Amino acid sequence: MVPIMASSSFLLLAILLALASWQGMASDPSPLQDFCVADMHSPVLLNGFACLNPMDVNADHFFKAAMLDTPRKTNKVGSNVTLINVMHIPGLNTLGISIARIDYAPLGQNPPHTHPRATEILTVLEGTLYVGFVTSNPDNKFFSKVLNKGDVFVFPVGLIHFQFNPNPYKPTVAIAALSSQNPGAITIANAVFGSKLPISDDVLAKAFQVEKGTIDWLQAQFWENNHY
Repeated sequence: MVPIMASSSFLLLAILLALASWQGMASDPSPLQDFCVADMHSPVLLNGFACLNPMDVNADHFFKAAMLDTPRKTNKVGSNVTLINVMHIPGLNTLGISIARIDYAPLGQNPPHTHPRATEILTVLEGTLYVGFVTSNPDNKFFSKVLNKGDVFVFPVGLIHFQFNPNPYKPTVAIAALSSQNPGAITIANAVFGSKLPISDDVLAKAFQVEKGTIDWLQAQFWENNHY
């Protein structure tokens, strides 16, 4: 009886350790000290950045002047994403957070995209947005909402989502917080039709169930990058 109990206890411990390890790998590495300011010049390659010597750290490593207070010009998709991540503020290294300002022209959109490493929580500062995301296979369920000034919406990590300004006359501004120091962004149309080198039109024609000429036309377009 005792060996069986011991075996069960060992199995339970192994499961708990596996769950703890999974949780630890599911997001950015947690800091083991007060801060780990990114050393951008270190030759050491890490999942993230090596730490700058704490004796060399100052307040400027946690600061960026006036990146979010000036509206940016929008492009042909009608939006501009100004991201502040660890590349702009080295003090964000290991802290698992970044922020973005998004400017939308009238009828502008932030096209369907994903953040492979982050959940996003978006707040509308001015104007109106129609937003939504789609769940993973096989359900592909679509969730959407119209947001007004002060409203908040969450886009779960890795899911395809978008924002669209339905107002034909007024721009919209939003702020998004993301749960990674480097969340990444994959704009679906850009990745599929604007990849370098291009994906075979045979593959895409079969995937989208259209003629190859349609794929060739799409691949010939200039796919705007609205993430800066």
